[in-house]
Amino acid sequence: MKNLLKNAREQKNLKTREAAKLLEIDQALVSKFENGSRKPTREQIPKLASILEIDYETLMVAWLKEKILYEIGSDELALKAIHVTEEHIKNNLSFNRKEISNSLQLVLNEIDGLKKFLNQKSSNDRLRIAQTLELEYTFESNRIEGNMLTLHETDLIISEGLTVSGKSMREHLEAINHKEAIGYIKQLMERGFPFNERELLSIHNLILRGIIPEDAGSYRRVQVMITGSQHMPPKQNLVTQEMEDYFKWYESQKSNLHPVILAAKMYERLVTIHPFNDGNGRTSRLVMNLILLQHGYVIANIKGNYDNRMKYYNALVSAQTKNNKEDFLLYIAQIEKESLERYLSMIN
Repeated sequence: MKNLLKNAREQKNLKTREAAKLLEIDQALVSKFENGSRKPTREQIPKLASILEIDYETLMVAWLKEKILYEIGSDELALKAIHVTEEHIKNNLSFNRKEISNSLQLVLNEIDGLKKFLNQKSSNDRLRIAQTLELEYTFESNRIEGNMLTLHETDLIISEGLTVSGKSMREHLEAINHKEAIGYIKQLMERGFPFNERELLSIHNLILRGIIPEDAGSYRRVQVMITGSQHMPPKQNLVTQEMEDYFKWYESQKSNLHPVILAAKMYERLVTIHPFNDGNGRTSRLVMNLILLQHGYVIANIKGNYDNRMKYYNALVSAQTKNNKEDFLLYIAQIEKESLERYLSMIN
C-alpha cells in the first residue's frame, strides 16, 4: 500500500506538503504512510483514493491485506483462521445480497459508476460545488421538519449573518446549527474519526444548541410510547438499550454492507428508535451523510417539497410497520444517485 500511495502522489507531481494540505493532515503523516511506519485509518481511505486518484477498491484491498497480515503475522494456524474467516464472510455477504433486489442493485451499480467518474474530478471543483450543495441540504433538511425559511433567506442567515424579518429565532438557529453540524461531520470524515455514540450526541448537540439547551446532546430520559405515524402501532422504547444495540449492529455490519445501504439502514434505524425529544430527523440524516462522506460519496439531499416528503414518509412507514426495508433503501439509493448526477452536472 505504501508504494501505491507514493507512486500516485508522484504521478500527480505533488510534494508531500501539498498532498498533506489537500488531505488536511500533517505532512509527517503522509511520509509515514509512504514509508510504511503508519497506516491510514479505514475512514481515511476514501479521501486518499479521491485526492490521489487511486481506484478505491484497489486501495481498500491493499489496506485490508496489510491489516490482516499485521493481525495474524506468520502464525502456523493463520491459514486455517483465514479459511474459516473466508467462509464466515461469504455467508454474511450471501445473506446481505438476499436483501438487495435486482432493481436496488441496478441503482447501486449506477451510483458506483458515477462515483468513479467523480473521483477523476479536481478537488478544487469539488470544494466549490460542495459549498453550494451544503446550503441546499441545510434548506431542504430543515424544510422537511417544518422550517419556513426560503433558500435565499437560509443563505442570508448562514452566509451573511443577517436576520430575516417575520421569521422566528428558532428558524434562524435551525439554519445556523445545521450548517455547523455539516461542518462537524465533514471534520469527522476528513480526520478519519470513527462514528460512535459520542459523535452522535455531539451532532445532536449542535442541532439543538440554543433551541432546547436542556435536551441538546442527550437521549430521552424516560420510557415513552412512540407512534411515529397514524399507521404505526405504539412501541415501548428503552432508549439506552436500543442505542447500545444500534451501535453493535453498526460495528458488525459496517464492513459487510454496500456503503449506501449501510447509510440508509443507519438512518432508518435511528429515526425509528427516536432517541431524542427533538431533532431526530435532522440528526438521522446527518448520520446517513457522514457514512456516505466517509466512503467517498456525496451528501444525499432529500427534498422537502410535498411530493418528496410523502414518498419519504410512505417508504419509512413501510419499513417501520411492515418490516419491508426495500422501499426505503431504494428511495435513499435513488436520492444519492440524483445527488451525484447533480454534483457532476455542476462540475461539467
